[in-house]
Amino acid sequence: MKLIFISGGVISGIGKGISAASIGLLLKKHSINVSFLKCDPYINVDAGTMNPIEHGEVFVLDDGYEIDMDGGHYERFTDISLSKYNSITTGQIYSQVIKNERNLKYDGACVEVIPHIREEIITRIKESYDSHDVLIIEIGGTVGEYQNDIYYEAERYLKQKLGADLLHIHIGYLPVPNSIGEMKTKPTQQSVILLNQRGIFPDIIIGRSEKTIDSIRKKKISIATNVGEENIFSNIDVNSIYKVPKLFYSQKLDLRIIELLNLKSQKIDFSDWDNLIKKIDNTPKQSINIGIIAKYHTSGKFSLEDSYVSVIEAIKSACWELNIAFKLKWIDAENFSEKDISSCDGFIVPGGFGKRGIDGKIKAIKYARENNKPYLGLCLGMQLAAIEFAKNVCSIKDANSEEVDEFAKNKIIHIMPEQEKKLLDKNYGGSMRLGAWKCVLEKNTLAYKSYNKSQISERHRHRYEFNNSYEEIFEKNGMIFSGKSIDGNLVEIMELKEHPFFVGVQFHPELKSRPLSPHPLFSKFISVIIEQNGTI
Repeated sequence: MKLIFISGGVISGIGKGISAASIGLLLKKHSINVSFLKCDPYINVDAGTMNPIEHGEVFVLDDGYEIDMDGGHYERFTDISLSKYNSITTGQIYSQVIKNERNLKYDGACVEVIPHIREEIITRIKESYDSHDVLIIEIGGTVGEYQNDIYYEAERYLKQKLGADLLHIHIGYLPVPNSIGEMKTKPTQQSVILLNQRGIFPDIIIGRSEKTIDSIRKKKISIATNVGEENIFSNIDVNSIYKVPKLFYSQKLDLRIIELLNLKSQKIDFSDWDNLIKKIDNTPKQSINIGIIAKYHTSGKFSLEDSYVSVIEAIKSACWELNIAFKLKWIDAENFSEKDISSCDGFIVPGGFGKRGIDGKIKAIKYARENNKPYLGLCLGMQLAAIEFAKNVCSIKDANSEEVDEFAKNKIIHIMPEQEKKLLDKNYGGSMRLGAWKCVLEKNTLAYKSYNKSQISERHRHRYEFNNSYEEIFEKNGMIFSGKSIDGNLVEIMELKEHPFFVGVQFHPELKSRPLSPHPLFSKFISVIIEQNGTI
């Protein structure tokens, strides 16, 4: 095996995931077969049950596994489809070890953190590695937290076995305090000391900072950490995360990794990424305003856009491709006025759960429908579009979702039959309709024109669905069911006939959008806004 471990020090959010994804892209361009493994220290079995404000969005994979948001970065940068083997949590590891003990797989031994927990982590690493050339392993959290110590212990043990085939890259923080005006190296020195105490001695240090690390600071870091100056690299603040791979490439980080792991390099073609950066740096003359009506973006005085990172990245990719500038207007679903939304050229209602903010979202959807404003509803956004349509067009005044009111007479959105027992049994974790499902598109519809194909595959994450009992009245009033599951039982896409773009989808198209290949629904949504504004 050839492994690259990536750790971070001092603070969370330092960019380990972006660094890992960027390194993966660079190695892939050298025709090196790479994969990823995210080691999360929380006791949750997966990311699916966590509040997105607390931990960022849940990224769903084709196989239905719910992974930390870094999985989205890995996929967007490398265009690799991940699976359940690309993520482990402490909850998973302990659950499996306890299950093994109950099944007498340890032959009656006293089960301990070392070796049994450590060995289970190593087993998962081997499963993730499979037949790849290199496995990039990101350890969640920061060094020094007791929660992730067992992952460092597994790495320490593997280093004894693999030697030079195991590389450790540490992301260190190098602040420049305003009151001092000088880059300080102590945070990185201290986090490396904490690594050393765990038997980990990094091969490469990447300094996260506002400015490039100068020779004086490199020398200080090198002396304090025993990492050669030639193995210290900069990851400076940039206006787009997609510039980080080229930043690393310009410093020849890829060649240094290849040399240390004794891999083969080749001349790489960066033209596609160069073109992307040109689009990002381009300053279009026209701009559009996109309103996102959501409830997961505020926490006290802070705005946490990580709750919807895939939606934001999908919008960016489509706008870059179509050469249009954009501004996101975050609209609190629980507190907005018509004045707040009237300045928006188009609206998105993303996925979500629960009752909070529902009335506000329906109000905004009604505004978009009545004012011919392009609207894209994602998962819950489709369900609420159906309820709004039932109430205000089909005159079903008490229309509702069973999720909001289980006793509602007209449940336009009702629970999927196979989900009902799961909820009664309080079987919440990993039990929704998850992962990639195929969908058949009706010809001569906006959905078909967007995809330009008759069958698609998209990722889902929901328990409730459109109630087919209301199909007939919807169709009589101008709604088109343009996409359905293979068996025809589940409405996947609905669109309004007499509207420039009013589309709701039961799936999450944002999860398959890539910076080099924007998702067709987002591209169509943006293009209609541009046409309405007369900017093409």
